[in-house]
Amino acid sequence: MSQNSHQGTPATGTSGTSWALVTGSTSGIGRATAVGLAEDGYAVVVTGRDRDRAAETRRMIEAAGGRAIDLLADLSNSASVRALIAQVQDAIDGPLDVLVNNAGGGGFAPTESTPEETFDTHFTLHTKAPFMLTGAFAPAMAERGHGCIVNVGSLSTLMAAAGTAAFQASKGALSMLTKSWTAEYGPRGVRVNSVDPGVILTPTNEGIRDALKGLLAKVPAGRGGEAEDVANAVRFLVSPKASYIYGVTLTLDGGQTSVVTL
Repeated sequence: MSQNSHQGTPATGTSGTSWALVTGSTSGIGRATAVGLAEDGYAVVVTGRDRDRAAETRRMIEAAGGRAIDLLADLSNSASVRALIAQVQDAIDGPLDVLVNNAGGGGFAPTESTPEETFDTHFTLHTKAPFMLTGAFAPAMAERGHGCIVNVGSLSTLMAAAGTAAFQASKGALSMLTKSWTAEYGPRGVRVNSVDPGVILTPTNEGIRDALKGLLAKVPAGRGGEAEDVANAVRFLVSPKASYIYGVTLTLDGGQTSVVTL
C-alpha cells in the first residue's frame, strides 16, 4: 500500500456504489481530493467551471481504475447550484455519502474598494453554495444514519489580513456552519468537519511563488503545503478512523499559527 493510502471503507447502497461529491475538483486541492477519494473506493462527482479540466480529472480517476462523472457548475451562481443538485440526483446510482465543499475563489480589495458584486460572489460561493448543497444531501445521509461533510475553509478564519475582508468573512461563516451542522445532523450519524489550509502550493498561486518564499521560510514545517496534504486530511476525516471526530476544524498550516516569529 502506498504511503498516501487510507483504509476507509465506503458504505454502499443497493447498487454497491457509494458516491462522493467534491466541488471545485478540476485542479489543486479539489482534484487531489477527488482522486484520493476514488482511491479509497468512492465513485466521485467531479465539478467545476472548466469542461476540459473537469474531464481531465475524471479521466485521471478512470485511468487508475476508479469511477467518476464530471458536471459543470459555477457555484458563485445560485441557479447553477440548484442545477448541479438536480444533475447529481439524476446521475448517481447509489447514496451520496460524502460531500466536500471545496470550491473557492473571488477577488481581493480593501473594503472601500470592494464592489457589492464581489462581496456577493464570496458569500454565494463560500457560504450559500455549501448551505444549499448540504441542505440538499445531508437529510438523506441522516435518514440512512451515516455520511460525512467536509468544508474546506481557510487559515484566514484564524488570522486577519488587510484587503481580504469579504473573503475572510465568507469563510468564517462557513466555519460556523460546520458547528451548526454538527448540532443539526451529528445526532443522526452525519459527521461534519472542516479543514483550514494555510499556504498551499497550487496552480492558482504559481505566479507568486517567489513572493511566498519569505513567509514559508518562517513556517516550522519549512515548506508550503501541497494539495495532497489537504486531500489526505479530508480522506482521514471521512474514513472510519475518524468516527469520533465531529465538528472540528483541522488546521493545515505547517505550524504557522502555533508559533510567534521573532
